[in-house]
Amino acid sequence: MTSTLISCANVPAIAASDAGLPAPPVAKKIEYLVSSPNGERSDPYYWLRDDERKDADVIAYLEAENAYYDAVMAPLKAVQQKVFKEIVGRIKQDDSSVPVFDDGYWYYRRYEEGKQHPIYARRKGSMDAVEEILLDGNELAGKDAFFKIGNYEISPDNQILVWAEDRVGRRQYQIKAKNLVTGQNFFDGVGHAEASLAWTNDNRTFLYIEKHPETLLGYRVRAHALGTKQQDDRLVYEEKDVSFYMGVERSKSGNYIYIQLQSTLVSEVLFAASDDLTFAFKPVLPRAPDLEYQVEDLGDNFIIRNNWQAENFKISRAAISHSADIQRWKDVVPGRDDAFIENFDVFKDYLAINERSNGLLKIRVQPWSGGKPVYIASDEPAYTFDLIGSPSIDATTVRYSYTSMTTPYSTYEYNMATGEDVLLKQEAVLGGFDSENYVTEFIHATSRDGTRIPISLVYHKSTPKNGTAPLLQYGYGSYGIVIDPSFSVSQISLLDRGFVFAVAHMRGGEMMGRKWYEAGKLLNKINTFNDFIDVTEHLITQRYVDKRRVYAMGGSAGGLL
Repeated sequence: MTSTLISCANVPAIAASDAGLPAPPVAKKIEYLVSSPNGERSDPYYWLRDDERKDADVIAYLEAENAYYDAVMAPLKAVQQKVFKEIVGRIKQDDSSVPVFDDGYWYYRRYEEGKQHPIYARRKGSMDAVEEILLDGNELAGKDAFFKIGNYEISPDNQILVWAEDRVGRRQYQIKAKNLVTGQNFFDGVGHAEASLAWTNDNRTFLYIEKHPETLLGYRVRAHALGTKQQDDRLVYEEKDVSFYMGVERSKSGNYIYIQLQSTLVSEVLFAASDDLTFAFKPVLPRAPDLEYQVEDLGDNFIIRNNWQAENFKISRAAISHSADIQRWKDVVPGRDDAFIENFDVFKDYLAINERSNGLLKIRVQPWSGGKPVYIASDEPAYTFDLIGSPSIDATTVRYSYTSMTTPYSTYEYNMATGEDVLLKQEAVLGGFDSENYVTEFIHATSRDGTRIPISLVYHKSTPKNGTAPLLQYGYGSYGIVIDPSFSVSQISLLDRGFVFAVAHMRGGEMMGRKWYEAGKLLNKINTFNDFIDVTEHLITQRYVDKRRVYAMGGSAGGLL
């Protein structure tokens, strides 16, 4: 038996276990009291926090963890390489996005063969016009180990570009700008920021969100004028409540700038005219307990998705001049017990809504002039319609994406006036992929308390339903977030090897509306775990899978699950 030993400061050595594999390193415990307004708590692993990424003990421990992983996974290296090549072989490396028309230009993103980062470009008036490269991620990345463009925004006169880039992998963005006419970069970069950006109408001032130096949360909105230093940036707004996340954006009409504030159960939107350089922001509606809302403007009104007296949300209209008086709001789309309004987009003549009913995400379109709403249909049992919208408020067409566990992401454009539905692009999947070789189902399991739990699943059509197939089951189940049935290039390698892949839509998400979320949080959190287990048991008893070959996967809050 071979022993693997790793010696590093303050880290237990990795010694061979009885099974012939190395024992994992064990992090030391150092008592540390963390103070808060609610009292103190002990965190014996606080020493692993290293914001500067220079602590020798922390680095040594991470190296030991990596060495342990490498040792355990060594026998599977050949399989890993084979599956990796399969996945990469299905990806079209010189792909591009569907162009979007905005204020005289067609904007798109493309990739070049053998390069990792996107190229953002535009063409004036027509896709036959000369290409203007806005940002080449490959050139900007240079030799840095990590690089990501988080966001970019074009000034109202189409002449200046600001973008947010991350070179450390912690969403700590540096904001830069360049003149699109001369190609000259502005060297007055803004650091330690979020990626959220919004231009004012003067074409030289933009708003951004400053991160807190300790928590790394966005907590201040500042205004930066090109040609000035960051230390001179004006403070526009500061959020004192650390439970709120922040965003800043220019409204679709261009008339306003919004500061969006969101905590778990409360939201607030502040607005100011986009030509108001005094930045006199005021709330659309002051925050209140358990009240959530999102806003877009249309003429003299705000169109507001909100949950005031509507657990599953509704769409309301409020005059901008008195939006802070909720008693004067008028319902446009009332709330329903059997449908959850998840998103919306506003046009001059139409309203488009992403709503969830029977667990599945659908798109509903209706004219402001009245008439019955139209639902875009699918003939698959499990699917996801995702509203993309349009940057133009005058548009009569709305874009959306469609996907299922057997259908690659597809971009459509729906004409709200004529009902014509056009497929603009379907994600290319190379390597001989044929969706007809796979089967997707949308079924239900009965949890131990009698609740029916939705399950999205997919498998190869040659996989027998006789209790012999392995299962990979995914779940999240927190914060009201829904893991919708969608296509995955990497899953094909599993399906082709006889796996069944299932997504358990447990309580704690919002797949069946707001009550579904409430039934899986706080004192009801146990339902999330029970549902996941009961879904697994159902797939076993219905002979979809082999009980001896069941695997679970979850990321972030799904890791707790």
